Amino acid sequence: MLSIRNIVKQYAGHKALNDVSLEVTSGQIFGLLGPNGAGKTSLIRIINQITAPDSGEIYFDGEKLNQSHIERIGYMPEERGLYKKMAIGEQIVYLARLKGLSHAEATKRIKYWFEKLEIESWWNKKVEELSKGMQQKAQFVATVLHEPDLIILDEPFSGFDPVNAELIKDEILELNRKGATILFSTHRMESVEELCNSIALIHKSNKILDGRVKDIRNSYRSNTFLIEYNGEKLALNGTEPFALVDETTTEDESHIIRLKLNESTSSNDVLQYLIPKVSVIRLQEVIPSVNEIFIKNVNQIG
Repeated sequence: MLSIRNIVKQYAGHKALNDVSLEVTSGQIFGLLGPNGAGKTSLIRIINQITAPDSGEIYFDGEKLNQSHIERIGYMPEERGLYKKMAIGEQIVYLARLKGLSHAEATKRIKYWFEKLEIESWWNKKVEELSKGMQQKAQFVATVLHEPDLIILDEPFSGFDPVNAELIKDEILELNRKGATILFSTHRMESVEELCNSIALIHKSNKILDGRVKDIRNSYRSNTFLIEYNGEKLALNGTEPFALVDETTTEDESHIIRLKLNESTSSNDVLQYLIPKVSVIRLQEVIPSVNEIFIKNVNQIG
């Protein structure tokens, strides 16, 4: 769907993007991650043809990105773009017509979405009368109304309470199930874990990590496990098939140990060692979260 090749963008001596390349496969939910100022929004603006790269190319669905693709993209910017003094229904009709919908079709689709999101009474309200989160709902409708093939969401959950964040998350998943490719930037790492097939991490204008979420997390595995058990606290003497990392006792007096396997040992070896001594309640491999991987990579570069 989207092939981003060697993009460079510089502003007044500051390089916002440095030779960034990404591949977003059709049907994916792709997370674009990075600290503030990393270059994410600069890349999103280039994809939307708001600005142009200094060098590099972008291909959309196999064709070099051009003006004809605008109607196939929906974009919700981090800084929302609704007119504060204009009635919500009227301005979403206006924005939909810019994307090629007729007045009648736009009106029909808006009524569908307003009912779906339980905001039917908003048609004649002005944006300035709504909270930030409610404005966000209206902006989301404007973004997806023309049924774009690629939906780009910059911080889509900003301003939402947990209930509405969950509502929008469900709508994103539903749009993806219906065939839309989703590219979104967010600081909410739990959303990345829940939604994304693949991610890319940009830091200080450079792409430092990308790939499928599952593959990335597995690449950071360190043979570390959590084990919860009942019984007397283990007395360790250095002959165990693992190294103890830490240990805690829960309120119900079970014990939880974090351990790292010795070389050439497996979790089965650990269980064989423990079962004669204690009652094992659970064994769980500790695989780093996207948030932990994000922090580790950013801190390594500084």
